[in-house]
Amino acid sequence: MEMNPVERFVFRALAYTWPFYALGALYVVGPVLAWLLAGLALLCFYLGDAVRDDMQVTGSIPPLIWAWGAGMLVMLVALWLGHLNWDLGMKTLIKSSIGWAKGWALLALFPLAGALLPVRRDVIIRGQGVVGACTLALAPILLAAPYIGLPERIFTSPLKAVGGPGPEYFTVYFFTFDPASWTPRWQFYAPWSPFAALLGVVSVLMALEEKSFKWRSIGIAAGVLMILASKSRMGLVGLVACTTLPRMMPLITKAWAWKAVAGLTASLAIIGTALLQFFQDFVAAFRGARADSTRVRETLQRIAYERWQNEAVWFGHGRVQPGPHLVEYMPIGSHHTWYGLLFVKGLVGFLALLGPMLWHTAFTMYDAARHPRGRLPLGIMLTLILLSFGENIEIEVYLLWPALMILGIHLREVSRDLLPPIEDPSVTSG
Repeated sequence: MEMNPVERFVFRALAYTWPFYALGALYVVGPVLAWLLAGLALLCFYLGDAVRDDMQVTGSIPPLIWAWGAGMLVMLVALWLGHLNWDLGMKTLIKSSIGWAKGWALLALFPLAGALLPVRRDVIIRGQGVVGACTLALAPILLAAPYIGLPERIFTSPLKAVGGPGPEYFTVYFFTFDPASWTPRWQFYAPWSPFAALLGVVSVLMALEEKSFKWRSIGIAAGVLMILASKSRMGLVGLVACTTLPRMMPLITKAWAWKAVAGLTASLAIIGTALLQFFQDFVAAFRGARADSTRVRETLQRIAYERWQNEAVWFGHGRVQPGPHLVEYMPIGSHHTWYGLLFVKGLVGFLALLGPMLWHTAFTMYDAARHPRGRLPLGIMLTLILLSFGENIEIEVYLLWPALMILGIHLREVSRDLLPPIEDPSVTSG
C-alpha cells in the first residue's frame, strides 16, 4: 500500500501499539500524537499550496469539527470555574488543565487531524489489522500466564513520572485477577479489562471494512478474543449492537422494512407480555453476572448525582473526590462519563459533550442510511456512547485515537462528495 509521509507516520504510530505498551508509553504517545497531528494539520491548512502536493489540505474545516472544538473549550472553562468556585488552588488548576490537554482535548484534536490531513481510512484500518496480528501472536503466552505461574504485573514504567490518572496506565500486565471471583481476566494493551473489550469492538468494526480477507480475518479474530478474554458484559453488548445496527440503517429507506415493523408491532399484543418478561429476566441475569461491580457503579452514580444536584449544579466540583468504603473507595465521578461530568464539571460540562456527540451520532446515522461509508463511523459513535455509560471517556481517549481519526476522515469524505466538480479549462475555453 503506497503511503504519503503523513500516512506512514500515522500507520507506524498505530502499528507500534504493542511495542509502546511494552515500554509503558501508550499514555504518553497518545496526547503527543494528538497535538503533533493537529498542529501539522493546521499548518498545512494555513500554508495551502506551499505544502508538497501529497500533504496539501483540500476543503475547509467541517462544522462538526468546530462543534467538537468549541465543546472541549467550554469543558476547559468549566474546569477552571469549578476550581475557582471550590478554591482548589493554582497548583491543582494547572495540573487539571494539563489533564484536560491529555484527555478531553483529544476528542477534538484527532477528528481535526483526520478531517484535514490526507490520510485514507484504509491506512488506519490496515494499521489496526497489524495491531490485531500482534495481539494474536502474543495471545498464547498471555492466556497461559496465570496457569504456568507467571506474575500478573511485569513492571511499571518510569514514565509514570509525567503524571496520569494512575500507575495502571504505565504498567505492563500479563493478566489480572478479578477480585470478585478470583479468576483471571486479560486487558491486553489497555489499563483494565472492560476498556480492552471496547477496543476489541473497535477492532472488529474496522476489520469488517478491510478489503483483504486475510487482514479482515485477523482483525475480527483479535477483536473477538479481546472481548471474550476481558470477560466484559459491555463488550459483548457492543459486539452485537455496534456491528449490526449500522448495517441495518439502510432499511430505514425501504418500504418493506416499515411494513415488517408494523406487523411486529401488531404482534406485540399477543406476545408482548412474554417478551417483556424475557427482557426483564435477561437484564436481571446481565446485572447479576457481576453483582458487586453493578452495586458499586450504581452507588457511585447515585452519590455523584445527589452531590451535583445539592452542591454544584453549573460548574461541578472541579475534580473527582475519594469515595467512601461503601464504594470500595472508588473516586466519586468515575466509572460513568455523564455522572462524572455532572459531578466534576456540572451542567455546563455535561452539555459541552452532549451537544457534539448527539450531532455527530445523528450525522453518521443519516450517512449510514444513505451510503456504506457511514457504517464504520456510526459503529464508532455507538461504541463511544456505550463506553460513556461504563467508563470515563476522557481518561481512555488516548487509545481511541485511530477511531477518532476515522470520524474526521469520514467528515472529509462527505465534504469532498459535496464539493462541485472542477471544470476542465480546455473544455470551457472551447
